[in-house]
Amino acid sequence: MPTIEIEKKAAPFTLSDQHGEPMSRDDEKGKRIVLSFHPLAWTPVCSKQMVALEENRPLFRKENAVAFGVSVDPPPSKLAWAKDLGVKKTRLLSDFWPHGAVAKRFGIFRAEDGFSDRAVIILDEKRRIRFAKVYPMRELPSLVEIFKALKAMGG
Repeated sequence: MPTIEIEKKAAPFTLSDQHGEPMSRDDEKGKRIVLSFHPLAWTPVCSKQMVALEENRPLFRKENAVAFGVSVDPPPSKLAWAKDLGVKKTRLLSDFWPHGAVAKRFGIFRAEDGFSDRAVIILDEKRRIRFAKVYPMRELPSLVEIFKALKAMGG
């Protein structure tokens, strides 16, 4: 099980979303970033995970946070998947090339499978890692746990 160093500043990164638009670690200034890593698009648990981000956007906003879905799928696949799921506002980020580079930086890339662990990493306003958890592959990340972590950050 990977160990992600809490309180460490996250390394800079830039990923493209499902529309091909870049998103970097330093975007969303003054807000917390929730990176919701999922193994692959078009799979049942991953689909529920992304729909949950979309449905809970107002609650993330109340906690001064923006949630992003992240996987190794390329942007065109993410765009088709988002449309299929009805995800209209949540940005789905592609860690496609270099393949899994951001997941590798966080230590959650499964080289033997070619995709990331299912994990949630929360960055505070200064881009320090404040929460990180790797979930079993078949388990949906707990929104209760994620919101509890956001509330514990104060603000």
